[in-house]
Amino acid sequence: MSDSIASDADAVTTYRAHLTRSGGTRLPCLRVPEDAAVEAGDEIRLVIDGESCHARVESDARGRLLRGAYDNRRLARNPGEGENRLVEWCREHGREADDAVDVDEVDPGYLYGVRVPGERTVYEMTGRPDEGLRDIADSLLGDE
Repeated sequence: MSDSIASDADAVTTYRAHLTRSGGTRLPCLRVPEDAAVEAGDEIRLVIDGESCHARVESDARGRLLRGAYDNRRLARNPGEGENRLVEWCREHGREADDAVDVDEVDPGYLYGVRVPGERTVYEMTGRPDEGLRDIADSLLGDE
């Protein structure tokens, strides 16, 4: 059974971040806070409105960013094939480029959450997947 943790708990680090646009796209991206424990190429879980999504950390000339959040790891690696949950969230909450958001670092390097500043949420803590099992699944699905 998983545990729950609130966004305002002492164990959660909250960063102020901003939405941006990167490249020629008009879609919002999330600028990753400088102190967040992720690097370009990392795959993370991103909780948006209580739903766990998958995101890939990328980089541009200004730093690290998330171009989107998707329903599974394969879609996060091939973003043109699935719905971008980050873009949906921005539209639903009236957020656009240059707007501030709160990014919660729940499990550094693995589990993060995004929310409108000042709102409180509760995250379900799940264990990290076993690396060996993840490698086997990736090889079977062609996600190497």
